[in-house]
Amino acid sequence: MITALIFDFDGLIVDTETPDYQAWQEVFATHGCALSTETWAISIGSSHMLDPYDHLESLLGHPIDRPAIRSLVRARFLDLLGSPAPLPGVLDYLNAAPALGLQVGLASSSPRAWVVGYLEQLGLLGHFAAICTSDDVARTKPEPDLYLAALAKLGVAPAQAVALEDSPNGVRAAQAAGMRGVAVPNPVTRLMDLSHADLVLPGLDKLSLPTLLAQLAALPVRA
Repeated sequence: MITALIFDFDGLIVDTETPDYQAWQEVFATHGCALSTETWAISIGSSHMLDPYDHLESLLGHPIDRPAIRSLVRARFLDLLGSPAPLPGVLDYLNAAPALGLQVGLASSSPRAWVVGYLEQLGLLGHFAAICTSDDVARTKPEPDLYLAALAKLGVAPAQAVALEDSPNGVRAAQAAGMRGVAVPNPVTRLMDLSHADLVLPGLDKLSLPTLLAQLAALPVRA
């Protein structure tokens, strides 16, 4: 029986992934280089692996002005993000969870200040009984540490929890922790292989939380 729902943050609650990727694509393009989805994919949902500065320098064969590029990417990201808002269906799930007897947690590879800052801005912070970020663990996704930490805070066994994720790395992290991993891809991660997810949803607004729980209950027990 599912008793806890654990959300990812970036790309799942707010689509920060699309503007981030687009901002970096534009920077690479101004240097005559391409940043492919396949290359970018290894870092989505994680806080390590691809360093875009290193990658751009390797393509160019010479150093770049990192502070200038950092400022440019940040400004362009904020411009593309605009006024952040929860993705469709997020509020419905957060509001439905308590009535269904579910505890709600969050596990993100981003820093706590980033996650909590946006949750406060969106008025969502009070929905989460446990928040685990990169500040809390030695290893981020696709390692299971973040989900194991969130499960411990909630006092829930892995088999009793389901993770809502947008990325392959996130789903792998949840499954490595012994949980069900449900993929809800955004415009960037929709192009990636999510076939390992227990379920793939086109959006949280496309399937109610009670229906999702019923579909998960009908799946074979995870080994």
